[in-house]
Amino acid sequence: MRHHRRLFLRTLGGAAIRLFPASGEARQPLRGIFPIVQTPFTDADKLDLDVLAEEVRFLDRGRVHGIVWPQNASEWSSLGESERFAGAEAILATAKKLRRPVVIGVQAPSTEAAVGYARHAAKNGADGIISLPPAKAAMPTLMEFYQAVGKATDLPLFAQAAGDFSVDELIGLCLAVPTLRYIKDEAGQPLLRFAELQAKSSGKLQVFSGGGKNQIDEMIRGFSGCMPFSFFADIQAGAWDLWHEGKRREAIDLFGHVATMLDEIAVYGLEAVKYILCRRGVFKTWRIREKKRLGTFDEQAQQAVARMVTLMKPYFRA
Repeated sequence: MRHHRRLFLRTLGGAAIRLFPASGEARQPLRGIFPIVQTPFTDADKLDLDVLAEEVRFLDRGRVHGIVWPQNASEWSSLGESERFAGAEAILATAKKLRRPVVIGVQAPSTEAAVGYARHAAKNGADGIISLPPAKAAMPTLMEFYQAVGKATDLPLFAQAAGDFSVDELIGLCLAVPTLRYIKDEAGQPLLRFAELQAKSSGKLQVFSGGGKNQIDEMIRGFSGCMPFSFFADIQAGAWDLWHEGKRREAIDLFGHVATMLDEIAVYGLEAVKYILCRRGVFKTWRIREKKRLGTFDEQAQQAVARMVTLMKPYFRA
């Protein structure tokens, strides 16, 4: 894999950065807090489309700047093709009425399936698409994958950088895929390499973070946005708005409240995230399909999280 990467990087050889052709520049830039929508399931383990649409309305009431589904926090790999299509259609139809931008996740076990999801997203009115890289793929395979997904539609494409994606590899992808205009950077140290990404892309590559735990630092540096969980995204959107209105002290104060809770709740995993959405009147159950979690979400944990939600109520926008 290292050999393939050396060959790939040599092909860049001082190539001029000509990102984003003029044909795509008319689109409104995607900026701000774009929460990852959690996926609601019924007690019978069925995708709950009504609750999914309500989650979009909840996020709209919280005045987030856009929404994203499905990604890792949406348990995308547990969803079948029909669920992916139905969920995307429900989200896009609801968001269209609310005029909230939607970025649809198109990652899949095969390139063919990812291309199909990308075309479906474009057909149903998505504002952008995002894809995780194929698992354990060498750079030539990654390049072919993102080129195929990028060619499937003229929607702006987010590449999610994970693992050991280098800055030069990301720039190379952008050169090879004209629609790839955004990076959700979760590889290495995103804060520390942001300046290098900006310099090597002549400031044209838009960078989002995942989670938003470092939101203040990211806003200082000039990140285009972040993609947190949906449960406290209204507070994070409020901090973003205050910051960009020039109310820096107020933004820091507001974000300080949610930053503390993000670390506290992370101990319990995705069940706690969905439990908070239940406490906020959005979800009916906190059922998860993917059993990956850091701790046991027992009755004592539920009581602790419920108290946290109560403490956060004064800062909610939804």
